[in-house]
Amino acid sequence: MALFDEEKQNKQLDELHKQEEEELVATLAESKYGLPYIDLYRLGIDNEALRVISEKDSREMNVAPFKLFGKNIFIALRVPSEDLIKRLKDDMERKSLVPTFYMASAASISKVWDRYKELSMAESSQVGGIDISGDVLRETVKKIEKIQDIQKMVTEALEGNKIHKISRLLEIILAGAIAIKASDIHIEPEKEKGRLRLRLDGVLQITNYFGLDVYRLLNSRIKLLSGMKLTSKIAQDGRFNIEEGVEEISIRTSLIPGAYGESIVMRILDPKSIQVNLEEIGIEPHLFSVIQEEITKPNGLILVTGPTGSGKTTTLYAFLRKIYSPEIKIITIEDPIEYHLPGITQTQTNEEKGYTFAEGLRSALRQDPDVVMVGEIRDNETAETAVQSALTGHIVFSTLHTNNAAGVIPRLIDLGVNPKILVSALTLSIAQRLVRKLCQFCKKEKETTGEEIKTLKSIIEGMTAEGKKISDYGINAEAPIKLFAAVGCDKCNMTGYKGRIGIFEAIQTTEAIEKIMPENPSEREIKKVASTQGILSMRQDGLVKMLSGITSIEEVQSVVDLNEA
Repeated sequence: MALFDEEKQNKQLDELHKQEEEELVATLAESKYGLPYIDLYRLGIDNEALRVISEKDSREMNVAPFKLFGKNIFIALRVPSEDLIKRLKDDMERKSLVPTFYMASAASISKVWDRYKELSMAESSQVGGIDISGDVLRETVKKIEKIQDIQKMVTEALEGNKIHKISRLLEIILAGAIAIKASDIHIEPEKEKGRLRLRLDGVLQITNYFGLDVYRLLNSRIKLLSGMKLTSKIAQDGRFNIEEGVEEISIRTSLIPGAYGESIVMRILDPKSIQVNLEEIGIEPHLFSVIQEEITKPNGLILVTGPTGSGKTTTLYAFLRKIYSPEIKIITIEDPIEYHLPGITQTQTNEEKGYTFAEGLRSALRQDPDVVMVGEIRDNETAETAVQSALTGHIVFSTLHTNNAAGVIPRLIDLGVNPKILVSALTLSIAQRLVRKLCQFCKKEKETTGEEIKTLKSIIEGMTAEGKKISDYGINAEAPIKLFAAVGCDKCNMTGYKGRIGIFEAIQTTEAIEKIMPENPSEREIKKVASTQGILSMRQDGLVKMLSGITSIEEVQSVVDLNEA
C-alpha cells in the first residue's frame, strides 16, 4: 500500500502554485502592463536600494526596491497603476534618482521585504552603518600606490575613531585591492587574530593582522553588503557592486566555516582587468596569425584548456572582442557571468532550474547565433552538442580541463564524442598558463647554473629538430644564454614582478591529425604529429619569454615541466 506523505504533497503543491504565479505575472507584465517581468529570487538585493524607500512605504505601496546603480534605482511593483508609478517617480525625483520599473510576484516582493529585517539589525547592532561610498573609495584609491600604503592606512584606521572604524577599514581594503589590481581579498580568522591577504598577480601577499573583534565586525559588514544571512554559519555566496566612475566593479563574496570562524574571500571583478586585447596576452606571432585565421572562419570548434586561474576566460573574451561586429550574433553561456561585454547576449547557467551548459547551448542555437561561447565542456551532452553546432555552421568557443593541447582529442573521445565526427568539427586546441612578468624597473641578470643551461639548450635543440629557429623570436642563437631574476622595488610592491602574461601552445586539426584521430591516439602520438606545425610548445614559449627577459625561469618552472620529453 502506498504511503501518503502529506507534508511532501503540500510542499509540491506550494512549489506548483509559486511556479504558476510566476508564469501568470510574467504574462501579465508583458501583455497587460507593458513592463518587464523580474524574478527576484534569482537576484542579489542591494542594501543601498532598500535605504531609498522605507519598509513602511514599501509595504504600503506593495513595491520592492532591489538595485541602486549610480543615479538609477530599480523598483519591482506587485500591481502597477498610473498613480503608483507617478508617486514613485515624484519621490525618486526629489532624491535625484531615476527609477526603472519591473513587475514581480508577491513571493518575490516578500523576499525583498524580509531583507529589511537584516538592514534594521545592521543599523541597530553594527557600528557605523553599511555604506560603501563610491566617492570615498575613489579618493582612497588616489592615495594608494603599493601594498605598504594599504598596510599603513589599515593600521591608522584600526587606531582611529571607534564609531567609523569598520566602515573606514572596509573602504581601505576594497580601495587598496582595486588600486594595486589585486584579484582577491582574503580575510581569515586564526586562533588569536585575523589576517588580511591580497592576491597580486596570482600570488597571495600577507598585508595586515588585526584583532578577532575587528574580524567579527568585518564579517558582519561583508555579509550585509553581500546579501547573506547574518546568523548562518554554513557556506554562503553573495555579491555587491561598487560604482567607480562610469564603471561598475562587482565583488563576489564567498564564506566557508573554519576552526576559528568563517574564511571570507572577495573576488574583485573589475571590467578593466578583462579588457585585454588579443594582441596583449602574450601569443607569439605565428600562433597569433593561426588563431586570427581560425576565429574568423564561419564554423568550427575552438577549445582553450588549462587549470583554474590560467586565464582561459580572458582569452575567450579577447576572441569575442576581436571578432565582434554588429553584423553577427554572439551568445555566451557562463557560470557565472563575471564580466559584461557590450553588444553580446550573455546568459547564466542555473542548475536548479535545469539551465545547464548543455541546455543553454541548445537554447542558444534556437536564437540563430553566428558564434556561441560555452563556459566549459564537462559532460557528454555538452560535448556532443558543441561538436554538432560546429558542424552546422557555427563557431563554438569553449574550455576543457586537460594538461595540454594534445590532451583535447583524447578527452573529447572519453566524453563520448565520435572521433569520425570530431575530425570535421575541431579546428584548434589551445593550452595556456599564466606567469608573472619581471618588473622592468628592478630585474637583474642572474648567474645561470650548469643544470639550467643544459635544460635550456635541450629545449633549443628540440626546437631546431622541429624546424623552428630561435632567431625568429628575436633571440641571438650564437649569444650565451642570459636569464633574469626578480629583485623587488616600490614599483612592484617589493615582489620583483608586475603583471602577468600567458604561455601558450596550440594544435591545428590538419590533415595529418585528422588521419590519426579515428584511431583514438594517445597524447604522445598527437604531440609527435603536431610538432611539424611550426607552433611553439608551452615549454618552448616559456623559454622564449625567459630569454627575452619577460619572465624568470622560476616562474616558467612553476607552471611547465621544462625537462619533459
